[in-house]
Amino acid sequence: MLVIVIWAVAIAAAIVGGLQILSFRQASLGNDAIARVQARWAARAGVETMIAIMEYHTENPDPDDALALILDLEDHSFGKLETGTYDIRHFLDGFEIAGPLDEHSKANINLLSSAELMNIEDMTPDVVGAIIDWRDGNEDAGMLGAEKTFYQNRGKSFEPRNANFRNFAEIELVAGVWPDLTREEDWNLNGRIDPNEDDGEQTWPEDNPDGILNAGWSDVLTASSRTSPRAASGEDRLNLAIATSEEVVERLGLTATQASALLAYAKTPNARLEQLLVLPLSTLSQGGASNASGSPGFSGGASGKSSEDSAAQGRTGRSSGGRTATTGGVTQAGPANLDVATIGRVMNECTLKEFIRPEPGKMNVNTVSGRVLKEVFDMNPKLVDSLLSRRDAKVTGLTSLAAVLDIPGMTPQILSSLASKLDVQSFVFTITSRGRSVTVGGESEIMVTVDRSTLPAQILMYREP
Repeated sequence: MLVIVIWAVAIAAAIVGGLQILSFRQASLGNDAIARVQARWAARAGVETMIAIMEYHTENPDPDDALALILDLEDHSFGKLETGTYDIRHFLDGFEIAGPLDEHSKANINLLSSAELMNIEDMTPDVVGAIIDWRDGNEDAGMLGAEKTFYQNRGKSFEPRNANFRNFAEIELVAGVWPDLTREEDWNLNGRIDPNEDDGEQTWPEDNPDGILNAGWSDVLTASSRTSPRAASGEDRLNLAIATSEEVVERLGLTATQASALLAYAKTPNARLEQLLVLPLSTLSQGGASNASGSPGFSGGASGKSSEDSAAQGRTGRSSGGRTATTGGVTQAGPANLDVATIGRVMNECTLKEFIRPEPGKMNVNTVSGRVLKEVFDMNPKLVDSLLSRRDAKVTGLTSLAAVLDIPGMTPQILSSLASKLDVQSFVFTITSRGRSVTVGGESEIMVTVDRSTLPAQILMYREP
């Protein structure tokens, strides 16, 4: 009888022990599940915070502070909730930066020429040809390119888009492009260092455990930056091709004569607002396009003296307040040339074509990577360093490209060329929000690419790894 009791006790103890182990495991799984939920919603809170800040600055822009949005996003890149925290940051040009990634800090692959693509490290002529063929609108393969038949003959289930790349990862479908070139250490393209991306050869991918994210081509290229009809003031850009003189006067503060001259130039073939940096308004309005190596299209130079000031002092010539012409014995005054501030305002507020749909966007001079300017666009390294030093020294950032003309080594021609690639605004950001539970430390990550140029903001990409 005693033996039976002992066996019963032993069996009961085993059952209780098993139930305890099972209960502990279920409790652990439950805690893990709760932690994942807490971490996910903490990450989601970070995304919502960033979007709310973007929408606020879209609705309430400050044209006198180009960094207002960027700094506001940085200031709120970390947040703490009752059940978790979120942290938003990214790597660019070897530096870890708080806040979302500004897609306008990189070069848009849809805008780059063959020569500019060739400047990228590890790029080859055949890959450049295949990239051009992928995005052009025809089926004619270039000398080293690849069109539809090339992919079909190799059993691929896809073919060139014959239109712009929609996202950066699409480049990996192009013939000759390999992920180790596009991603390097950033294997999941989240712009952040993950444990497996900073541990040497312990886990895939192979990386240099130096605390720096080497992201390959993804560090200099994007396909997400977009144009917007919004000007720096928050209003829609003024289309000079159809605007009236009264609208120009009211919007830009020009005189009636200047407004008429600007509108006359806007209607000339191949008109570009960047030419105002090279030639005086009085010359452009008369269809002049020669002598581009002369003085810029404003008066007063680095001193900032306005055209009207020069005219009041009776000065004449290219830097004078205006030109004069004799018609039938009557002397007629030409338009006063534009000063630096006015040229910047024209470039920030105006356009020469109707906005129909978003197009690939320019880079933001206030956030663009120095590597992009030096490597992709082959700019003089000293000039790039001077440009970046000037922007970093200004608390409000660069509110106008025209304001950097006095940088050593900068010329009106160089700045005019840069103006076709650079702007002072950003509209598309990628938010990589990492949430962490306060209970057992579970983590969750959400990636969202947002276009803030519309209200409400438009989500272009959403990903939860």
